[in-house]
Amino acid sequence: MTFPTWVLAGFWGLVSGSALLVGAALGYFAQVPQRLIAAIMAFGSGVLISTLSLELMEEAYEKGGLNSTAAGFVGGAAVYTLANWLLARSGAKHRKRSGQEQAQERSSVQQNNAKDGAEADNGMALAIGALLDGIPESIVIGLSMLAGGKVSMVAVVAIFLSNLPEGLSSAAGMKKAGHSARYVLLLWAGIALISGVASLIGYTLFSGFSNEVIAATMAVSAGAVLAMIADTMIPEAFEEAHNFTGLITVLGFLVSFFLSKMG
Repeated sequence: MTFPTWVLAGFWGLVSGSALLVGAALGYFAQVPQRLIAAIMAFGSGVLISTLSLELMEEAYEKGGLNSTAAGFVGGAAVYTLANWLLARSGAKHRKRSGQEQAQERSSVQQNNAKDGAEADNGMALAIGALLDGIPESIVIGLSMLAGGKVSMVAVVAIFLSNLPEGLSSAAGMKKAGHSARYVLLLWAGIALISGVASLIGYTLFSGFSNEVIAATMAVSAGAVLAMIADTMIPEAFEEAHNFTGLITVLGFLVSFFLSKMG
């Protein structure tokens, strides 16, 4: 049975996004050492950096040239940085941290809200932050199918491998901050579903656009993802793995490089 390409785009987005839920369940219910979480985060960072370099930016350059690629890349990073800054002010600065940072941040937000007569904490900011981190990656999968109707399995595997430690680390921190299992799992299940929708949109929305627009969009996603890695994933990895962070990141890059050549 042959499925329409847009269905496949949504399916592969959901597959890659499901790693967030798997990682969240492991992070919440399993006693995973923080150093192991950091190592997995560093490995996932290397995988994503390799994918950005060898898949997204190369294809964006071939489709639209240097101007569209450069503008999109810097623009994506700038938009992500601005949104991340605003979220940090709302209590989602440490959303990927597995230690006590989320608990301290939540306590600070609650104290500030109490002064203002409000009861809400940083739960909504955490949810929006998870969306901010996950959507650019998922759109990439849909965009990868525009060329020949086939998904880039390297992109799917890379995003899956990077999503696993993201969900794991964030959920571990959310648990220490006092968020319930129901809240954490529903949050990441929702993000996984939205990842599928974002991948579907990445394919259907841009299928009729010019190569220059597609190239710029791919570069925007790449810039946003790279900014996310630098702002949230690498700091968490270095916090625990310290001097081994660089080596583990390189190994992740190498695995993704091999996958791209085998594909």
